[in-house]
Amino acid sequence: MAQKKIKILFTIPNFDTAGSGKVVYDIVNNLDRTFFEPEICCYHNGGAFFNEIEKLNIRIHLFPFAIDYTPFFTFPFRLIKIIRFFRKHQFDLIHSWHWSSNFSEPLAAKLAGTPYIHTKKSMGWGNKAWKWKSALSSQIITVNSDMTSFYSEETLKKVVHIPFGVDIVYYAPRLKKSASLLEGTNITLNDFIIVSVVNLIPVKGIEVLIKAVMDINDSRVKLLIVGSDQGDYASKLKTLAEGYENIQFLGKKLDVRPYHEIADVFVIPTLEIGEGLPVAPLEAMASGRIVIGSDVSGVKDILEPFPECVFEPNSVESLKKCVIKMMNLDSQDHMGLEKKMRRRAEKYYSIKRFIESQSAVYHEVLSKN
Repeated sequence: MAQKKIKILFTIPNFDTAGSGKVVYDIVNNLDRTFFEPEICCYHNGGAFFNEIEKLNIRIHLFPFAIDYTPFFTFPFRLIKIIRFFRKHQFDLIHSWHWSSNFSEPLAAKLAGTPYIHTKKSMGWGNKAWKWKSALSSQIITVNSDMTSFYSEETLKKVVHIPFGVDIVYYAPRLKKSASLLEGTNITLNDFIIVSVVNLIPVKGIEVLIKAVMDINDSRVKLLIVGSDQGDYASKLKTLAEGYENIQFLGKKLDVRPYHEIADVFVIPTLEIGEGLPVAPLEAMASGRIVIGSDVSGVKDILEPFPECVFEPNSVESLKKCVIKMMNLDSQDHMGLEKKMRRRAEKYYSIKRFIESQSAVYHEVLSKN
């Protein structure tokens, strides 16, 4: 008789960007279907990355799995709808990727009798809702080392640290750089090419990177910014870099590997608030690129063995010095650092390690319920 598969619902508000959505995609795509039957629930089918989710050929629910608390007098009735949804589909486990402190989802799961896990993927904290969400969760997965400070000694008993993983086969070093991507531009392979793949929002600190490149004021230094170039913040950045032809905004790209290939260094200049664990530098590291980043939550975990690659957040001067340090490496030291970055990705941030850790958590939670 065939063993019953573990039915897991992955919840995430949307797939408007490929950040957390890509991580959910990777989990679902790589889970052993011999043991697991994954499904996904999100609010709507919008977003460029939703098309990739549909290719997974699994069941996708479009349903409001979390709700506002107000108006308070209708909250119980609206919550009942979520409870009924969870009960109807008889999920064995719910794994939430909702960034918010909203506790309506874990409350509904609790009342439906379904074990609930959430991944703490942002540095948001401080309100009572986070504590209630934590209390209602069977397990909490953190993605960086600083997050443990959020929790009480009692809550830490159900916290497990699992950093994200990337496909180290898909993101792999190229033996030789190709100039084809640079045709029709003012960039050559003899230039020092800086790449940043980023969702253009203020916390990412891209204005610090732009100012640092402008301060270096070297015609050989070229900055390529890959990511959606729409919105007020993007407009502000373009105005800042206006007239400086060595800085180019390339827009969103589904495949960023060609930009890793030509990069001499990958920069992530996140501001003081920090991040959960950014995936873009992991992809660059797996591609054998030198990554430099600001000394903030998430980023500093990735670069822990490489203090020479860390700069002060929101400091143009510190970032500038770090870039110049990388520019002054001789070819042997440059290649040596690239290889060390790749080895770190292989050892700590592989998709295989990530999936094995996630699967172990699922089995452990279910063994206790």
